[in-house]
Amino acid sequence: MADNTAIVPFRIDVPQADLDDLADRLARTRWAEELPADPAATPAGPVPPGWEYGVPVGYVKRLVERWRTTYDWRAWEAKLNAYPQFTTEIDGQTVHFLHVRSPEPDAFPLILTHGWPTTVVEWLDVIGPLTDPRAHGGDPAHAFHLVIPSVPGFGFSGPTRERGWNRFRVARAWAELMRRLGYERYGAAGNDLGAFVSPEVGRADPEHVLGVHVSQIFSLPSGDPDELAALTEEERGKVAFAEWFVQRRGGY
Repeated sequence: MADNTAIVPFRIDVPQADLDDLADRLARTRWAEELPADPAATPAGPVPPGWEYGVPVGYVKRLVERWRTTYDWRAWEAKLNAYPQFTTEIDGQTVHFLHVRSPEPDAFPLILTHGWPTTVVEWLDVIGPLTDPRAHGGDPAHAFHLVIPSVPGFGFSGPTRERGWNRFRVARAWAELMRRLGYERYGAAGNDLGAFVSPEVGRADPEHVLGVHVSQIFSLPSGDPDELAALTEEERGKVAFAEWFVQRRGGY
């Protein structure tokens, strides 16, 4: 899929000048005005008072103040750098990934895909128990070698260089990544966006993927009219609403 198949060690080292620039821009934020709160307003469903028109300015100010004065990027940088990281080029795109091998010789390879809009950070807490269950009170027979890539456009796999990095293309890239790492048989697991990508990994590389696990199940119409033929009028209305929501109100 790519001419340059080299796997290059990677370490996160964000220049201090970039962090200082971010802090400076946050300090110079020009805040939007907002409508005064209506004490008589009735909350709309799960929307809390004061959030009827979106995120209140006061909330955003507190969040920005945390980013600017108390959030410790260097601590997180060190936490991520505690794990082996690499980059490689696949299908014209730089792909960043963690590759954490288990001390158990018979551990099974597993590729983990993060969600939207998160990063590989969402998997950090399970690296230890999955790669070294013996040290966490588990069965060493349940150990995994972990490959945790950043989806193109996310984290250090970004920015993307061209359009078209949908779940199918990401899945093909993951299959190539596992082949490049020498894994003949492996599993795929994912959360959120990763729950879209991981099943496609199984479909893209069925000869090598032993199984797929997702934390969410997304069941969407395929586009085949016969698929909806047996729906009731009420169910058709719900499908139409879901389509309207995705097109008009969805955040992404």
